[in-house]
Amino acid sequence: MNLLRASARQWVEAFPESSDRHCQVVICPPAVLLWPLAEALDAAGRDIALGAQDLHPEAGGAHTGEVAAAMLLEAGARYVIVGHSERRAAGEDDELVARKLAAALAAGLCPILCLGETAPERERGLTLMRLRGQLDLALAGLGHPAPDPAGLVLAYEPVWAIGSGRAAGADDAQQAAAFLRERLAELFSFAWARQVRILYGGSVSGENAEHIAACPDIDGFLVGGASLRPESFAAIVQASRRQAAGKEVSR
Repeated sequence: MNLLRASARQWVEAFPESSDRHCQVVICPPAVLLWPLAEALDAAGRDIALGAQDLHPEAGGAHTGEVAAAMLLEAGARYVIVGHSERRAAGEDDELVARKLAAALAAGLCPILCLGETAPERERGLTLMRLRGQLDLALAGLGHPAPDPAGLVLAYEPVWAIGSGRAAGADDAQQAAAFLRERLAELFSFAWARQVRILYGGSVSGENAEHIAACPDIDGFLVGGASLRPESFAAIVQASRRQAAGKEVSR
């Protein structure tokens, strides 16, 4: 819960970046700011997509205080975060995450599915087991044919790193991302898995973004606290863009 309408508009004015073919920029404000930010971005001629921070799994009905996927779309969202660690900490289980993922896809929103292990799970060597369990349960109801891979984003966010100032090392981030991509290939196909974007989230900063973005299976970042500071977020975007351009050349 950050920023009000005026401060959000000031953020847009201070943030110099836009999307290009190497890097798509998405911001996910509180739902009440989606429409004002859509107007502000349009007025500024900025190519930045909007996403929501959460959604309700039902399309409508008596769910006071909740927001349905269609409402988010109408407010300007193209993406929605699903299964963020803070939502899971508030009681969301894997079954609810799966329902939200299905609701987002059915409505035409691109879900950013968050997956990650806690500190105790990491210490016990259960990181990959936890990731597989979360991923399999989230995707179990999708069936075949698989959805458009361009319409699904995964975000590896080690819970122990979020807000701690201690990001996962590049090797750990790459291992997790590669594991997730391999599991997608097992569930669907190798060609399909290659097209799914996989992000890293967890104490991302302008200082560590370049190193992590160089990992072959990391396609970008899910940025938390650093995104509130336009200059810090811009540095992360620039690092992502440089590495994406380099990967394109190497292919």
